[in-house]
Amino acid sequence: MDDPFAPLSVFIGKTWRGELASENPEKPDIDISCYERALNGKIVRNLHSVNEGEYGGETIIIWDAEVGALRYFYFTTAGFFTQGTMSFEGERMISSEKVTGNVNGITEVRAVSEIKVDGRLYVRAEYLQRGTWVPGHSAVYSEAPGAQVRFKD
Repeated sequence: MDDPFAPLSVFIGKTWRGELASENPEKPDIDISCYERALNGKIVRNLHSVNEGEYGGETIIIWDAEVGALRYFYFTTAGFFTQGTMSFEGERMISSEKVTGNVNGITEVRAVSEIKVDGRLYVRAEYLQRGTWVPGHSAVYSEAPGAQVRFKD
């Protein structure tokens, strides 16, 4: 494969601002997410923060030639981490990950992300929590070139 990160090209070099679906639509949680190539193009790095650093994380995406797939490792400010794989079906990115150390009993996450014709990124996830699949987070993102990922000290 010439460039295993080619399916991520629609994300790389862009910053996205998303409104996370919540029970309080008048004050939604705001997620800022940016993607970049790093380590001489050998990885893709994603940083994101929710509500100016209340929560956030860093994802390192690698090409694993042994399994022939993009693998990733996600580290969070909440102290848990995940590792998973992603695949692509047309414009859809499908991810599946195992979770380690989540205090809410979440042990797996699976999600679908898709950029629609309107240019916005739609994300929907579900969690395996205490043995049952439950609805997880969902969000709609728009490109936001001036937005910045922020973390608290």
